[in-house]
Amino acid sequence: MRIFFVTPEAVPCSRAGGLGDIAYHLPKTLTLRGHQVTVLVPKHRLADDYPLQPLKELNREIDLSISSRRAEYYELDLPGAHNLILVDCLDFFDRPGVYGNEFGDYDDNAERFVFFSKAAFEAIKTLTRHGNETVVHSHDWPTGLVPMYFKVFGKDNPSLNRVGTIFTYHNLANQGTFPYFDFAMTGLDWSYFTFQGLEFHGLMNLTKAGLLGARFITTVSHRYARETLSAALGQGLEGVLKERRQDLRSVIHGVDYDLWDPAIDRFLPASYSRRDILGKTVNRENVISIFGLTPGPEAIVAVVSRLLVRKGCDLLAQALPELMKMPLKLIILGTGDDHFISFFREAAQANPGRLGLKLSYDPPLSHQIMAGADMLLAPSKFEPCGLEQLYALKYGTVPVVRATGGLDDTVTDELSHPGGGTGFKFIDYSPEALLSALLTALEHFAQPESWRRLMIRCMREDYSWDRAAAAYEEIYSQSLTAASGLAVR
Repeated sequence: MRIFFVTPEAVPCSRAGGLGDIAYHLPKTLTLRGHQVTVLVPKHRLADDYPLQPLKELNREIDLSISSRRAEYYELDLPGAHNLILVDCLDFFDRPGVYGNEFGDYDDNAERFVFFSKAAFEAIKTLTRHGNETVVHSHDWPTGLVPMYFKVFGKDNPSLNRVGTIFTYHNLANQGTFPYFDFAMTGLDWSYFTFQGLEFHGLMNLTKAGLLGARFITTVSHRYARETLSAALGQGLEGVLKERRQDLRSVIHGVDYDLWDPAIDRFLPASYSRRDILGKTVNRENVISIFGLTPGPEAIVAVVSRLLVRKGCDLLAQALPELMKMPLKLIILGTGDDHFISFFREAAQANPGRLGLKLSYDPPLSHQIMAGADMLLAPSKFEPCGLEQLYALKYGTVPVVRATGGLDDTVTDELSHPGGGTGFKFIDYSPEALLSALLTALEHFAQPESWRRLMIRCMREDYSWDRAAAAYEEIYSQSLTAASGLAVR
């Protein structure tokens, strides 16, 4: 298949969150599985560090109704992987952040990403050949217009009306809503600005464009797909999703085990595997030293997360006084909201040797924490998928999670499946439920042989990108079948 990824961020040239990683690992895996994959992404400032080749034959003016901007295209081949086409416009993308800066989102994000969506659509039109099996996979609100353009402008074009289009929403909390007058920039007829189209409470909604335009919709865990059909987590789009329920699919994120495997992890002081876990003791001592913890047999519980309400930090803060009375030591790595930073900084000062804190984004240290901690705590309010618990499983660091989204899908509760679980879960969003789950985990931790078997079960779990890529291949095939006018079984 010829597969085009359209994404606002992609490693190695840009990253604001997990989407940047996905837009590298999934295309790379699909390429290794024999597909021809190209990722289209804005040329953000970080891309200047890489050897880019201009693609002048693609350069063109992009009409934004209120103005026009010239799109310039560059190519970057990634050895052993896919290739990137970067869309440049200095006015829009020569900035320090993908979506915003320390003061918030950029005021012209509608203009920036309408421009990018139009430029990506034009590039794919040029590169698509009639008769090829071509799939376009767009990600999140900044690219929601791309499948809509194929639906509206491709219907009378023989090269485009057989293209399979996929739109993935990674988090419905961010939808790309803008004032109604920005709709003029899209180039779509105003008949598409209705409640059955892109209109959303008087605003333009770019996620809605993707949900309505794509042949198939995907999201990043089975439970999150179900949750977003409800008013609680559908964020106002649950009605659209219910209407398109038969075209909604879910695929859990993958993990690149070339990077996340304690047997070969270059960031660890000692390697280990499920066949020989002795090295985890060395990594445990390393984490104790880094975080200034008092040595001892108590369980080390880690939180590796952005410090936000949606990640459950308010719950953790409420539970902290009782948590500090338990036989454990807590370590926290992350950055986030100022009030959580202040709270956990004061808590660490009040609990020296018991609570270790690093307020930073530090990938090497996150590897060392996964290897050195005994448990990972993830009390998220909602979690579309989550990656930290997948890393923790591979490292034999037992997850204690709230049963929401991907956390629920990827962790099997030991209490519900004695001798077959891979962690501990709680349902209620309350400090009491969190503390109860931790207490249960600590009771199991006090039984070394039982805990060792639990660790090994965790390490056997397979969340490789190959597994995810195979699931996407099936969805891509279904989208091509739908594009050909045949029924999808």
